[in-house]
Amino acid sequence: MSVTFPLARLLPNRGVAALLPGDVQVAVFRTTDDQVFALSNIDPFSRAAVMSRGIVGDRGGVPVAVSPMHKNAFDLRTGVCVDDPEVSLEVYPVRVDAGMVMVGAP
Repeated sequence: MSVTFPLARLLPNRGVAALLPGDVQVAVFRTTDDQVFALSNIDPFSRAAVMSRGIVGDRGGVPVAVSPMHKNAFDLRTGVCVDDPEVSLEVYPVRVDAGMVMVGAP
């Protein structure tokens, strides 16, 4: 199962929250080079559903989302915390087709 929405609703370097079937919260991010990534929306350190409000950026060539709670950076490609590699976020498959973003459950 997946959720679909227009790519135009996803601004570069911003995130949005989406709800997958089963009440799975995901954070969907678009980078300035139009790559789209989806991670769990739940910050593993604070347990708050805030990752979609994080800052999108780059750490040494690695695209990251930085949690607004404790400022931990997560690799958008793998979900691994750059600041603490023992911690990671769930990564969800994303596909863009004909201007539509499709985010699927793991």
